[in-house]
Amino acid sequence: MKLIFKGSILFVFLLIFQNCKEKNQLQTVPIKIDFSIGENENLKWTNEDGSSKKLNVAISAIVSPREGIVYYKDLILFLERKTNIPFKIIQRKTYQEVNLLLSNNKVSLAFICSGAYIDLKKVSEIEIIAVPLSNGKPFYKSYIIANKRSDINSFNDFKGRLFAFTDPLSNSGRLYALKRLKEIGYSEIDFFSKTIYSNGHDTSIQLVSKNVIDGASVDGLIYEYLKKHNPKRIENIKIIEKSSDFGIPPIVAPANLDKEWKAKIKLSLLNMHKDSIGKLILGNLLIDKFIEGNDANYNSIRDMHNFVNE
Repeated sequence: MKLIFKGSILFVFLLIFQNCKEKNQLQTVPIKIDFSIGENENLKWTNEDGSSKKLNVAISAIVSPREGIVYYKDLILFLERKTNIPFKIIQRKTYQEVNLLLSNNKVSLAFICSGAYIDLKKVSEIEIIAVPLSNGKPFYKSYIIANKRSDINSFNDFKGRLFAFTDPLSNSGRLYALKRLKEIGYSEIDFFSKTIYSNGHDTSIQLVSKNVIDGASVDGLIYEYLKKHNPKRIENIKIIEKSSDFGIPPIVAPANLDKEWKAKIKLSLLNMHKDSIGKLILGNLLIDKFIEGNDANYNSIRDMHNFVNE
């Protein structure tokens, strides 16, 4: 088992460096990604004369497939042009790291997952700026997956197998699977032979595809993204089950974000689908358009969290 686990970690690192396709349709101005913001660095506000300082925006590495992050860069560049607000992208591997940046006022805008949102909402004043509409709905599902060639055909068949979660705070990548475990009377410790954290839904999918692990719980949006943009990545995958609908991962900001900036960003997002370039970026991300968010859409996740932890 140690050999399998070491192999899975090696594969994760290999995935990070392969298949990263740079698409430059909007990249006339490069956007720098900063992986090392200082612990004592404060928010970077724009001066009144419009010079130098920038607004920090965080994108978790788990939110998008590796090759899809270029489209998020395009989205940020689009917002820069529409709002005349300069942005600086801060990327982190885990949801907790992005939540800490938000709660400590180190970033002013963030793309986070639904599980991370409900966790942060309990302790910090944050607001939903907008949410994506995908397939006509502000909702998404968790997919439980296995390799097509395996003998796994139901969730119960994962007993004694190696299983991947994406992140401790992930709704689709962990919480839903914990809920299913509790429903059949098990915990992750006494059900799976071993669990790992992949730090990426696309990474989990590839680990299952290559038979490095037996199964995983992943974001249905990212699965569908790969199905459209890179179908070979999911050709060895079978979906064991899909969850009910959950509130879709939102774009959030601290409540104390400058009101004028907040209004500009929100308006640009809500009208993005009306712009030809904006519509192209949204299409690449499989987003119909952005709409106003509704906190009540996340109550089913809160209920599931309470069920798992009661």
